[in-house]
Amino acid sequence: MHTKQKRKSWLQPLIVPAITLPCLAYFAMHAQSGRYGIEAGAALQTELQQKSSVYDELVSQREALEQRVELLSDGTLERDMIDERSRGSLNLSTADEVTILLGSRDRE
Repeated sequence: MHTKQKRKSWLQPLIVPAITLPCLAYFAMHAQSGRYGIEAGAALQTELQQKSSVYDELVSQREALEQRVELLSDGTLERDMIDERSRGSLNLSTADEVTILLGSRDRE
């Protein structure tokens, strides 16, 4: 009786690592520099800091405007605010006042 025995190939144990290593390299590369990777996260963080500083500035401007509106519209008008608005609208000043002219960019 004659039996055939197969010789084990030395390439067979290398098949799984040969498939998984390129897959791991692909995912590692995209984790570093992909759309949602570490580098993109750092760029988003700096953009967030810039946008939050702009937001804080806008909030402070809004609060200042709300305060001015409150002085004008709470039912009891402040004399100084009425005087300031009327003089600004009519371009009037008295003899004892110092007038400082502001450009269109300087007004807030």
